[in-house]
Amino acid sequence: MSARTLAAALFVACAVALAAAPAHAQRYVATADTSRPKLRFADSLTSANDRCVVTHNKLNPQIHPLYVNGQPVGFC
Repeated sequence: MSARTLAAALFVACAVALAAAPAHAQRYVATADTSRPKLRFADSLTSANDRCVVTHNKLNPQIHPLYVNGQPVGFC
């Protein structure tokens, strides 16, 4: 197998692996107030807050949390 063929095979394998990966590790968790759901993060911890501490908007699952005393705090 030539180096070029091997490189192409590795590229395809990586592309398939990335396509199969979940879009976001964070996902919303239902709360009593459905307009302000909390986030569950990849480490299985749920955000301490249900709204952004800066603007008080809904949390954004694409933004990584800041950990305060071991608890994740989500942002918008």
